[in-house]
Amino acid sequence: MELSFRFLILTLPDFFQGETDIANRLFADGLQRLHLRKPEATKVQTAEWIEQIEPQYRSRIVVHDHHDLACRYGLGGIHLNSRNTEVPEWFSRKDFTLSRSCHTIEETERYHPTFDYLFLSPIFDSISKQGYKAAFPREELADAKARGLLDNVFALGGVTFGNLREVVEDMGFAGGAIMGGFWNEPVPLPTLA
Repeated sequence: MELSFRFLILTLPDFFQGETDIANRLFADGLQRLHLRKPEATKVQTAEWIEQIEPQYRSRIVVHDHHDLACRYGLGGIHLNSRNTEVPEWFSRKDFTLSRSCHTIEETERYHPTFDYLFLSPIFDSISKQGYKAAFPREELADAKARGLLDNVFALGGVTFGNLREVVEDMGFAGGAIMGGFWNEPVPLPTLA
């Protein structure tokens, strides 16, 4: 799958007033992928959040939990993580993207061929998680880049619009997954030519 976007945004783990209004504006401004990550949310809460998103934008949402909501609402994909480790039986690659969280280069090597894209974290010190420090020496990332292991990997952890060009052009990632770098101070979406 050719990735047509260089960054995506993850939601904050907790709900807040006006969040879906911001998400709808992001989509209207051209955001291609938003990862809906609410680890403590019930299925009903997650569904209610999705229902507040304009129907024409729902195919740009990837859900981290309650994967069956992807079918109900025509979402863009599902994401596997430590809470949800297995691909559901109903899943179809022609209908949804499949992504996964990784925390080692070995994981990216193992999952590289079978997922549309991966997250690798933490690349920089986290903005949203206190004490979550960068875990990869630049030499290790340069080796992974040289081996072609980052071409479908999104850097996560401390990624901002300010360091996105470095993440893509210098480090060799497919793009950046941004959470605290956006939600701490929502700004207009940049373009990355």
